[in-house]
Amino acid sequence: MGKIQAAITAVNAWAPDSRLTNDDLAKTLDTSDEWISSRTGIKERRILTDKNLGTSDMAANAIKGLFAKTKLSADDIDCLICATATPDVVFPSTACAIADKTNIQNAFCFDVMAACSGFLYSLVTAAKYIETGTCKKVLVVGADKMSAILDYADRRTCVLFGDGAGVVLLEPSTEGYGIIDSILKCDGRGRHYLHMKAGGSVKPASHETVENKEHFVYQDGHTVFKYATKNMADVTADVMARNHLTADDIAWLVPHQANKRIIEATAKRVGLDEKKITVNINKYGNTTNASIPLCLWEWEKQLKRDDNLILSAFGAGFTWGSIYMKWGYSTP
Repeated sequence: MGKIQAAITAVNAWAPDSRLTNDDLAKTLDTSDEWISSRTGIKERRILTDKNLGTSDMAANAIKGLFAKTKLSADDIDCLICATATPDVVFPSTACAIADKTNIQNAFCFDVMAACSGFLYSLVTAAKYIETGTCKKVLVVGADKMSAILDYADRRTCVLFGDGAGVVLLEPSTEGYGIIDSILKCDGRGRHYLHMKAGGSVKPASHETVENKEHFVYQDGHTVFKYATKNMADVTADVMARNHLTADDIAWLVPHQANKRIIEATAKRVGLDEKKITVNINKYGNTTNASIPLCLWEWEKQLKRDDNLILSAFGAGFTWGSIYMKWGYSTP
């Protein structure tokens, strides 16, 4: 029997119906469709408008759809990992809420927080449970309700983000499919440039923090863009070099959808044609942890058995990483 690897055997996603376009934002902000789309590649984003719903509800919808596609039941799942930067509450984990809403009762569940890199961090973590034989079926969900932590009077941040959820099923493979290699990185000095200023143990919520709008996303856009462009491109090149891969060997680059210019810089760094890049930032904006599984879901019918995929991301922290995997199935 060959080496056990963790292979993605199913994928699904869910996004709210409500669309917030650039023209909609231009009605209340000093901005325009041309200004936003030329700098980010974003034309619209999905927004979860029901104030009674949160990250776990979007994730639960994605998982229920996956169960319907695969005919699996909640009892089949051994582990559920949720990558999110917008948990329903500080505790318990959003994964616990998702499990409750999907009737998953035989699995252990936990959250991973690595901002926009969280989905990759979670995939690598889940792979270890598969590779060691601890689990047979692991769900990795990336979900974020970014609209809940945006100041819609701040054009530097509110134009960038949207809401959504995506999920993959990982199972063991001994045929060479699945996650082959990964590189994950962190530089904690970057934590000052993209964060939420209040709401944690250092600066709990107070009248002052609310009045000062410190519970919204803060970003030093110039610094984040500079580091994201370099590090996401470098780590993509590094994981390819370590596995002796050239651009000709890669079927698809599946990048985190933060900014179209960052995506293009990553592809250029490794010599990939734009036709090999999954890009849907124009429709969803930056959905943080949901962006990569949303791409896998939208491109699922184009992914073929034996395809070499590179997944790459960069997020607050700073965190970043890249995964090399071989896709294990073709969708009719």
